[in-house]
Amino acid sequence: MRSVLAAVFLAAGVLCAAAFIEVAIYSRHGDDAPADAAIVLGAAVYDDRPSPVFRERIRHAVMLHRAGRVRVLLMTGGRAAGDHLSEGEAAAEWARQQGVPPTALLVEARSRTTRENIANSVPLLKAHQLDRVLIVSDPLHMRRAVAIARALGLNARPSPTPTTRYTGWGSWTGFLLSEAYHLNRCRLLGAC
Repeated sequence: MRSVLAAVFLAAGVLCAAAFIEVAIYSRHGDDAPADAAIVLGAAVYDDRPSPVFRERIRHAVMLHRAGRVRVLLMTGGRAAGDHLSEGEAAAEWARQQGVPPTALLVEARSRTTRENIANSVPLLKAHQLDRVLIVSDPLHMRRAVAIARALGLNARPSPTPTTRYTGWGSWTGFLLSEAYHLNRCRLLGAC
């Protein structure tokens, strides 16, 4: 029985270490080719303003649009208790203030998780005949987010933000461990 338990723990450790390395390496990859749209994954909103993390995601998407790399920005995220705007609505408003025309913005305002951000985006993309998409989020979030998008049938590529608040050893390691855990969980559940 001890050898079976030791084998299980060893296998779990190897699986965790592999995901840890995969997430870290993938965080450095971005796709420079043009796409039809960028899906901006939601993050916290404070009342009606995007949090600093979310603002960096939106800023990156706006730069992609200005550079002509995407035609449409699809802002995602629902509304938490106490907020006046959903994450998607707050992101669209911030992008409009940066000069993105309303015709280049789509909003998904019901999701609460990364998977919901992407799953709820699929019908909007299909309705607007948008095929190739860039997933915009923090670098360490890229592996799982792109895996989910591809599992949902999207022609998705990574476009990590060039900046992140996860720069210190403690916050970076914590986020990396969390993403490695969620990537393994996602795979075990068949969600990505």
